[in-house]
Amino acid sequence: MYNTMHLLPSKTLLLNLLLIKNHQLQMMKKALKIIACIAIIAALFTQVSFMSLKKNVYTAKAVDAAVMIKNTVSKYTGLYDSLNLGLAGLSKEAFNDAVTGYNYLVAQGKIKNDGVLSIVDFTKPSSVKRLFVIDLKNVTLLFNTYVSHGRNSGKLMADAFSNDMNSFKSSLGFYVTSGTYKGKHGYSLKLEGEEQGINDNAFNRGIVMHCAKYVTESYIKSQGYIGRSEGCPAVPPNMYKPIIEKIKDGSCLFMYSADKYYMSHSPILNDGGDV
Repeated sequence: MYNTMHLLPSKTLLLNLLLIKNHQLQMMKKALKIIACIAIIAALFTQVSFMSLKKNVYTAKAVDAAVMIKNTVSKYTGLYDSLNLGLAGLSKEAFNDAVTGYNYLVAQGKIKNDGVLSIVDFTKPSSVKRLFVIDLKNVTLLFNTYVSHGRNSGKLMADAFSNDMNSFKSSLGFYVTSGTYKGKHGYSLKLEGEEQGINDNAFNRGIVMHCAKYVTESYIKSQGYIGRSEGCPAVPPNMYKPIIEKIKDGSCLFMYSADKYYMSHSPILNDGGDV
């Protein structure tokens, strides 16, 4: 009989084969771990590179916007003197801040009617003409007239401001004019407050530009100041239509005061003012 016992592997050989197999499996596991680590590192590197690129893009955009704002502010620097706005009663600080904010909003793409800039200078009493509507393109002072403040902001001077419902106070800061409508005060202009926590509640408060019979020189002669609104910038009955027609649909309106809280908390002046 043919002896097949010599063809069977010995126990030692089998053990060696098992050890070799196990070693190969361990090596494969280590290799897979190394590959996984390399993949994770590569993914992290790609993510960091993308985030760095994204940050650089945002930084470049911010720098471009800042340069544009700075250049445009410089462009309008001589406007204050050439239009004799100081003699008309507009403070230089109000004008400078208005131009800064105007250009910030232009850079943000929020200004559609960019040929006009309106400024209310609340550092002046209501008995003087403190609304200034400036034609930036044709370098002209279009309107300079009276404008009211909220009845709880003060009597002759506006020195208290609020963004709260039913405060009946004026809200400072930058607005973008919207569309018109006919309400209880007749032809009126909607205003959208652009500064969070400062005037962004304007729409809900019903803050609009409208005419009022108490915004007249005859009222000033009898009372010493013009009448006050519930927070709206009301203008004279004989001027409201041309003013609204000129500034409606996406122009910048700035209500200024040297109010310490506003100056330190204005999102637009503190962002746009850094350039």
